[in-house]
Amino acid sequence: MMQQIAVVTLGVADAAASERFYGEGFGWRPAFRNDAIAFYQMNGLVLGLFDRAALAEDMGRAGAGPGAVALAHNVATRYEVSPLMARLVEAGGTLLRPADAPPHGGFRGYVADPDGHAWEIAWNPHWPIDDEGRVRIAT
Repeated sequence: MMQQIAVVTLGVADAAASERFYGEGFGWRPAFRNDAIAFYQMNGLVLGLFDRAALAEDMGRAGAGPGAVALAHNVATRYEVSPLMARLVEAGGTLLRPADAPPHGGFRGYVADPDGHAWEIAWNPHWPIDDEGRVRIAT
């Protein structure tokens, strides 16, 4: 298994304020944006800013509070998602949300590690993974 973190997603209370902070403060521009989430292509991974309530719903976890975070491990095919999630649960993780196809496409589910940190295990057909595990937003 390749050691990689594809996406770090921060749950935010005010998308406009967060985009102003990252845009005006750091000078970063999103590679993708919709009403609930903005994705920034970083140096080898993706940073997501996701409406906190929508992130909690997506994880299948009630009440994600301040500091809400989801890490993501992306895989190359849809068929790798469920087996990896099963292995993580067998190794002591907790299933938060079974794998399914979200409205925006792809396939994903969530598992928490023994300390409760949420991991999204995902396949996104629009985000290729290179041989070194770097995820790129196809633009």
